[in-house]
Amino acid sequence: MHKKPNAQYNLADPSSLSVRLATRVRARMFAMFMSEFNPTATDDVLDLGVTSDESYASSNYFEALYPYKNRITAAGIDDASFLSNIYPGVRFQFADALNLPFDANSFDYVHSSAVLEHVGGYANQQRMVGECLRVARKGVCVTTPNRWFPIEVHTQLPLLHWLPKPWFRSLLDWRGHHELAMEANLNLMTESELRRIAALHPDWAFHFRAGRVLGWKSNIVLFAAKKV
Repeated sequence: MHKKPNAQYNLADPSSLSVRLATRVRARMFAMFMSEFNPTATDDVLDLGVTSDESYASSNYFEALYPYKNRITAAGIDDASFLSNIYPGVRFQFADALNLPFDANSFDYVHSSAVLEHVGGYANQQRMVGECLRVARKGVCVTTPNRWFPIEVHTQLPLLHWLPKPWFRSLLDWRGHHELAMEANLNLMTESELRRIAALHPDWAFHFRAGRVLGWKSNIVLFAAKKV
């Protein structure tokens, strides 16, 4: 039977082991953000790509964990306005990651988790990273699942996503996962692809870290700091 993905384009049950592991990995990536940038109570932060999904413990983890909630602008294409009620001080705004409705240098930091793989093809992914850099004054953190992790995190299927992308999409479509078979909804990335995007922005200093599960690199974490 065809199972429709949730607002995070994920098929995993909220009580599944994979979701529990993802929650731990996201907590570690949040700790990386805090240690990399050491933000203060006066820094403005854009969390790009908040979700309307409330079924996962790690949904909108940044808003849950960040200590200075009155400095967060939570933005995305889903209606996540409920975040302002759950976390007083958080401001929600509808925003397209490919065309952000903010002026240049509007925020000290931009954070975006597990959004980059959902904006379409490589050109769109390049554009999203550029938009994050455009509106940031100090730093950017973007995370995305690693295509070379052996389990595809949205479908829980092993290894098939290592096939050429058109083959993988055809298999997803054949299995009834029509939404996830569309490049506009799911386009997994590798670190080498992200490094090519980083090379287009010489005014920023980039480095990469990883979220890991059992030693495997499950998530790529891109950090960018504006050069002075």
